[in-house]
Amino acid sequence: MIIRIMGEGQFDVADVDHKLLQTYDNQVEDAVNVGNEEAARNALNSLHDYVVGHGKPVSDDFLGTSEAVVPFVDATLEEITELLTGEGFIPDPA
Repeated sequence: MIIRIMGEGQFDVADVDHKLLQTYDNQVEDAVNVGNEEAARNALNSLHDYVVGHGKPVSDDFLGTSEAVVPFVDATLEEITELLTGEGFIPDPA
């Protein structure tokens, strides 16, 4: 799976712990659902750090699409909400 982090590029997360990745994604969605911007940003930072720290950067000349888009880490609650789907940012592979 390829995840795009806005303003930073794309990361291949095929070899990461998808359960943990989904946990971070769910934390963002839960915080957004209750309107807690601070918790949403903290969870978004955790998701970002996990993707960047464990995913493999995708070459700039890669022409494929991203299966998920994650906002930049200092996004507002409104900006985060705009990118959420009914499954968070990252579709559950199960």
